[in-house]
Amino acid sequence: MSGHSKWHNIQGRKNAQDAKRGKIFQKISRDLYQAAKAGDPDPANNPQLRLVMEKARAANMPKDNVQRAIDKASGAGGAKFEEITYEGYGPGGTAVMVAALTDNKNRTAAAVRSAFTHHGGSLGAAGSVSYMFDRKGYIVILRDGLDADEDTVLMDALDAGADDMKTSDDQFEIFTDPSSLTAARDALQEKYNLDTAEVRMFPENTTEVPEDKVSQYQGLIDELEANDDVSDVYEAAKLPENVE
Repeated sequence: MSGHSKWHNIQGRKNAQDAKRGKIFQKISRDLYQAAKAGDPDPANNPQLRLVMEKARAANMPKDNVQRAIDKASGAGGAKFEEITYEGYGPGGTAVMVAALTDNKNRTAAAVRSAFTHHGGSLGAAGSVSYMFDRKGYIVILRDGLDADEDTVLMDALDAGADDMKTSDDQFEIFTDPSSLTAARDALQEKYNLDTAEVRMFPENTTEVPEDKVSQYQGLIDELEANDDVSDVYEAAKLPENVE
């Protein structure tokens, strides 16, 4: 029995690692698509695409996956993909935005609606929760191996057109107006290795999920993130302090 239990423990850890890796690949695929769609699909002429491709290599993402994401943007293979955002409320009235990249709007809409319904939430109309979020340019510089202090990075960020910066033990998070992201990215990329450079949605305020709704809420987010069409889930929610 101990061998059987050990096998299950190892298999469980492997499944968790595979799920985490799948989410990372899913997000990188979205970033590759957006970078190729916004600029030249040739990385030699597209700094943002090169940045995301470097992230894909660091994550050991298969080359076929990388090329498939770029092909989506160029329309190779005949499939046409669209970016769609869904808005809704999770259990306890928490605001949730879902960004999707799909070649079948009906399939994706049905799956997203089903996820909200299954977990005690509801899908809303366009604009129902987006006003609770701010759209910002977001740049991350990792501190590991970085030969620059906080003041230096802050001055460089401000010179590049950034609006704000947050510092943690692991990274510098730099915020810009969405229209300034490209210029700030290009300026900072001359001095630093950027981990992230993208436009994201940030909640203006958060609503605490009621303790009796935590399991439902986590189930909703897990189901949305497991959907291959979903590229990002933005939440205006926080879990109770006694819940991890």
